Amino acid sequence: MAFQRIAAPFRKLTEDELNQWRDIPPAVASDCMNRTQSMGAAMKPVNAGASVCGQARTVTTMAGDCASICELISLAGPGEVIVVDAGGVEDTAVWGGMMAEEAVYRSLGGAVVYGAIRDVADMRRLQFAMFCTAVVPRGPHQGFGGVIDGSISAAGAVVRPGDVVLGDDDGVVVVPLERADEVLLAAQAHLQKEAACFAAVRSGRSLPEIFNMPKSELA
Repeated sequence: MAFQRIAAPFRKLTEDELNQWRDIPPAVASDCMNRTQSMGAAMKPVNAGASVCGQARTVTTMAGDCASICELISLAGPGEVIVVDAGGVEDTAVWGGMMAEEAVYRSLGGAVVYGAIRDVADMRRLQFAMFCTAVVPRGPHQGFGGVIDGSISAAGAVVRPGDVVLGDDDGVVVVPLERADEVLLAAQAHLQKEAACFAAVRSGRSLPEIFNMPKSELA
């Protein structure tokens, strides 16, 4: 069999829950998980200012192959974010313009590819929220193998179907679904604390004073 699909049902977040997540920057979510679940520094959007927020659908693909990704594009629901473990391979793209065209047609929430893509101009024209670790002209093969909706590791972060995927210019963070309620509350409180710190800076207080940092010793 060329590739497989795992039955992995998960709790669907409501639109109200997702709207609350859209106010949470990835950096804040990672801070609230003790600086974990952040993808590596190479993972960035192809469009400056792009953002992504949605529940993950996952796929592991053989190096340089796109067939399992294409099937998942046709299966994923509106707003869901396809997260691809392509092994971080940089010399062969596994996602291109036609795939982005269908993803937009099906109202998917975006894609995160641990590996290479191509046809960046199409992503920008479509305003498709694409995050990846490399861009290269060489295109993929079709049908070598892969697994849809399994647990994956993408750029250092564990991702499972249903997890909350957050991305902006800083990069991508993944919140495990079973921790979503807890992390959301912590992130909202964190943002309130940050707002108070910004106000303190504008009032003339220094960062060492605000955060009670140790003072330097005169050498």
